[in-house]
Amino acid sequence: MKNLKNIHFLIIVFSCLILSSCTKNFESINTDPNRPKDVNPGVILGQMQYRIVNNTIGASKNFTHELMQVDAPRSSISAGVHRYYVTEGSGLWSSLYTYITDMEDIITLSDKIGEKNYKAIALVYKCWAYSILTDLYGSVPYSEAIKATSNNFLPKFDNQKDIYIKILNDLVTANGLFDDTKALTYGGDYVYASNALTAGKNIGIQKWKKFSNTLRLRLLLRISKRQSEIDVSTQIKSILADPIKYPVFDSNADECIYRYPNTNPYYNPYYTARQLDWRNEMYYTKFFINKMNTDNDPRRAIWALPVLVGGVNVYQGIETGYPTTTSYVVGQNSSYTDALKTSSNLGVMMTYAEEEFIKAELVLKGYVTGKTSKVHYENGITASMIQWGTSLPANYLTQAGVVYNEAATADAQLQQIMLQKYYAFYFVDYQSWFEKIRTGYPVLARGTGIPAENLFPVRVPYPSYLQSLNPANYAAGVLANGGKDDSNTVLWWAK
Repeated sequence: MKNLKNIHFLIIVFSCLILSSCTKNFESINTDPNRPKDVNPGVILGQMQYRIVNNTIGASKNFTHELMQVDAPRSSISAGVHRYYVTEGSGLWSSLYTYITDMEDIITLSDKIGEKNYKAIALVYKCWAYSILTDLYGSVPYSEAIKATSNNFLPKFDNQKDIYIKILNDLVTANGLFDDTKALTYGGDYVYASNALTAGKNIGIQKWKKFSNTLRLRLLLRISKRQSEIDVSTQIKSILADPIKYPVFDSNADECIYRYPNTNPYYNPYYTARQLDWRNEMYYTKFFINKMNTDNDPRRAIWALPVLVGGVNVYQGIETGYPTTTSYVVGQNSSYTDALKTSSNLGVMMTYAEEEFIKAELVLKGYVTGKTSKVHYENGITASMIQWGTSLPANYLTQAGVVYNEAATADAQLQQIMLQKYYAFYFVDYQSWFEKIRTGYPVLARGTGIPAENLFPVRVPYPSYLQSLNPANYAAGVLANGGKDDSNTVLWWAK
């Protein structure tokens, strides 16, 4: 009996020792070393940069390219963006607001810990994202957006003019916040790698500052028709006149592109796309590919697959807006190269080529840049070639159809600029569409299969769920836009 008691005692002691040893290091043993203990701006920034550009380049391929006659579906028995049917699901409402939440979190955290560079980067992202949202829809939630933690689940819709004023002011604020003597404390910048100093300077932060001002030029030009309401001219002149205070892109090295490392988890979003989804169902149009053929454009081999016709490899396109009875055979027209699926350069936000085309147009409008429209036009074409990893053929800029005609009317010169800008917008969210709305260029052929009542769309309708989730503010937004929630309502900036 005594021995039995001793055994019980030993069991109890042994059990206590086991429990003690198990709980002694419980917290450290069960802590994931790969999961950050505290959220910091760098953790949020890196993830957001990758995810948001995945969405914007997806919008370019799935919407803008079809609408702007870059490509068209092989077969389309009803509707279709290339026939000017634009549904409420065509925009990036949900995804952009999701990432704007991340941007607001970075701004809030940065204010708490005194990290001005993170705040400035987040402000630039916020301005970029909201500019796309408002150019897509018109009036959208802005001043009361992302306020769920304050129990505001029904945000009002701000009108486009007020949003633009705030965006332009925030870009000025960001420009003043950037400090190129400091590195990002927590890292996380995969666009300009502003995580460290080089010889005492943060080259990445200098590039972020250039992007903020170049983006501001884009948006000021976008609303140039509203000069009577917002002093666009003075703001443009201030940027052009003071490159020290308001630096803009100087070369391809400055352009804002998320360059996919194609390492886990940051792969090009099309990295594993099936051939069926990537290129078998979409082909480049005649409008897009024929000019590249005529000009012997070196970007053609980077963007398009040749097909065998009569024993000869050629680049060949299809019609757009064709009748519903038309269907193109698989593999007999040019489509996207597989190399683009793994390209590190696909994540475009804004390029040096675009800036040069902006300046070419500004000179036409009477602004002083120190160069002629012709020089900026040629610089834009050259920059786009460099961006896509090719070089400019010796006679490219002097051949018919490309050579800049300084003796032509201002409108004819603008048409030349916008056509080349159109090609430079390859995979840049909705920008070629927005610029087509603003200028009317490039001139697109109207396919015979487009119903007569279908007008070229100028906006995307709001997501339909807003009518039930936020009905009063949705109705106010529709009214502010002009009274109809359709793709034919001309927005404030385009009037």
